[in-house]
Amino acid sequence: MYGLPSAARPPLPSHSACSAFSSVPRARAASAYCCASLKQARHSAVAAAVAERAAAPLLAAALLLAASPPGLPAAFAQPVSEGTALFRKACIGCHDMGGNILQPGATLFLKDLERNGVATEEELYSITYYGKGRMPGFGEKCTPRGQCTFGPRLSEDDIKLLASFVKSQAENGWPKIEGDGD
Repeated sequence: MYGLPSAARPPLPSHSACSAFSSVPRARAASAYCCASLKQARHSAVAAAVAERAAAPLLAAALLLAASPPGLPAAFAQPVSEGTALFRKACIGCHDMGGNILQPGATLFLKDLERNGVATEEELYSITYYGKGRMPGFGEKCTPRGQCTFGPRLSEDDIKLLASFVKSQAENGWPKIEGDGD
């Protein structure tokens, strides 16, 4: 309410009605009660104005959050949840929350990806498909045999989705994904 121009503010009750008979002892007690009521009325008017002013943005934010995973706009909801599921299935053992338990300098944070020459989705796809160093490849046609995972392989579409997910997470500083730290 105080952010509104004074002409747009609703009028608040005044003390003139309370102080009319303040010289009479009985009236003084009534006046004190009246002043307390006015203070409460003013507080209620201010609270109502603040609530009214904040209602629309809060409603919009609540609707946006209800339709998407924590921390992401609704437009990213489906790919992120699919990417999250794939990341949990194939990558989280070594790369929990974007880290790297085997090679601390090879995390999935943007600064490390850039330093290691793996900052684009294409480069992320390539390293995920064929592997590099201690990271095994997960592609269906990954060779040589010793460089590839002994576990289940991923389709090309799944690796593309993972590369997109990792790039998005890296650009956003690896915000917490559902279930992190549980």
